[in-house]
Amino acid sequence: MALIEVEHLKKYFKVASGMNHAVDDVSFKIEKGHTMGVVGESGCGKSTLGRTIIRLHDATSGIVRLNGEDITYASGKRLRKLREHVSIVFQDPYSSLNPRFSVEETIKEPLEESHRFSRKQLNERTEELMEMVGIEERLRLAYPHEMDGGRRQRVGIARAIALEPEFIVCDEPVSALDVSIQAQVLNLLMDMQDKLGLTYMFVTHDLSVVRHIADEISVMYLGQLVETGPTKEIFKEPRHPYTKALLSAIPSIDILHPMQRVQLMGEITSAINPKPGCRFAPRCLFATEACNQPQQLEEIGTDHFVSCCRLSEI
Repeated sequence: MALIEVEHLKKYFKVASGMNHAVDDVSFKIEKGHTMGVVGESGCGKSTLGRTIIRLHDATSGIVRLNGEDITYASGKRLRKLREHVSIVFQDPYSSLNPRFSVEETIKEPLEESHRFSRKQLNERTEELMEMVGIEERLRLAYPHEMDGGRRQRVGIARAIALEPEFIVCDEPVSALDVSIQAQVLNLLMDMQDKLGLTYMFVTHDLSVVRHIADEISVMYLGQLVETGPTKEIFKEPRHPYTKALLSAIPSIDILHPMQRVQLMGEITSAINPKPGCRFAPRCLFATEACNQPQQLEEIGTDHFVSCCRLSEI
């Protein structure tokens, strides 16, 4: 059963020269207990997509459903109640934490705002969360500047799961961390998913990371999805030219079977007042006049969709 359903979601931002189509007609579903990886280069709209789904941004149009309930335009008490079911882990654990709050105060804040816990329960829940994410008791009164990036991100995860949400947007949660710490945080997120039955949308530009954690992958380019499908299938047989280019850029230590790099040429299309048609066409080796027409995701296999009018020819 799908926990999250997104239908024709759009999020536009008004800028001096027009409208920035940050998220433009995106549709997908995320099954309960699954992880959907959303990948693409910087500026493609993947973070905006995640924040719009959990209502940190208001949608321009479209529908977002949580457990079948339309939450797109929830407000007031309904929106506050919704906040207990969805959460987010931010990219930079330093800037996302209040520098004046200790670890204890940071974790307690959402618990206190919910008005569901007594003082004793607040302390007990805080201790439980610290233990769950591996934060030592000695750091209870520590401040963000007194901890390394890995511990700060663990505090962010503890805060995100404090009210036992069903759905969490992980917005590049390991990209600001040292490589040696990234695997620890990824394993922690996966452990939390198993223990708590969480559903993730994992936003990243690192395909090696998403291969490790995601059940499905959605590839995003300038506000639109160009390919989506099961992780194993996307890595085994990518179909969209942009997906192929992304995968070819993954570093490899296999010197005997090096992957052929796909070098992208041409200018990146602006997301401000974009023209109809494939936005990847100016950089695509296979583009023709037909690519100037509006493109649609079409199913080419079980739960595998691609947006490319030249798919049968490449």
